[in-house]
Amino acid sequence: MASSPLGRPTRGTTGTNRLRRNDRWIAASPAFRRAADPLVIDLGYGASGVTAFELSTRLQRVRQDAEVLGLELDPARVATANDQLLAVRAGLTPFDPDLRVAFARGGFEVPLPTGRRPAVIRAMNVLRQYDEADVASAWRTTAARLAPGGLLIEGTCDEIGRVASWIDVDHHATPLRFTISLRLAELEHPSIVAERLPKALIHRNVPGERVHALLVDLDREWDRAAALSTFGATQRFLAAVGALRDQGWPVSGGKSRWRLGELTLPWAAVAPLP
Repeated sequence: MASSPLGRPTRGTTGTNRLRRNDRWIAASPAFRRAADPLVIDLGYGASGVTAFELSTRLQRVRQDAEVLGLELDPARVATANDQLLAVRAGLTPFDPDLRVAFARGGFEVPLPTGRRPAVIRAMNVLRQYDEADVASAWRTTAARLAPGGLLIEGTCDEIGRVASWIDVDHHATPLRFTISLRLAELEHPSIVAERLPKALIHRNVPGERVHALLVDLDREWDRAAALSTFGATQRFLAAVGALRDQGWPVSGGKSRWRLGELTLPWAAVAPLP
């Protein structure tokens, strides 16, 4: 294990169910489902180990052999998570005492003493305090630890997990997809996600940039579909996303994902302009 983990300590706390949308995305991903070794890293899990426990719970519903390793730079946070794990093992929490979870100290270098390579590395709310220029380097360092065909999922969400976005990055550190995930109930405008864009995009939400055009168009179609609110926010979102696709936006997936408040596009559709 590295004596000096790479990265800066995360400042945020950790909320129960904050990363549920991202958990669901990982559980459905081919990188996880088809992995020879379904090891998933929760990088920079925060002040509590709860996100790793929740992730493990959701992944083991899909694959009983799934394992989760939570990594943090701060030794005190690792100690806290390990104390929480003892309570889980003792049956003192709602989590399964047999969850395949562990915690260790580590950063972007993703230390794995046994030489294993994870199928998925999740790094949510980790790069927010970095400069945009630091993103590519962090992707390269972290993605290099992935198994072939593995996935780095890097992004941001709000404190209660109702607004989130992330980028799927492959083991060559090449960004593949961009996803927005929103709680549709009581949603005023989809562009609320502008406050929670990944570091690679958050400063690009300005006229002339692709991600700005996406959010403008999505808000417009959301407003145009207002009459469908009578049938619920889900129907309104389905109509808005369908209209985006009809306009030429390369929206991927289908209604089963859109119903969850998810919108995914190839990275090229939103990538920052040179």
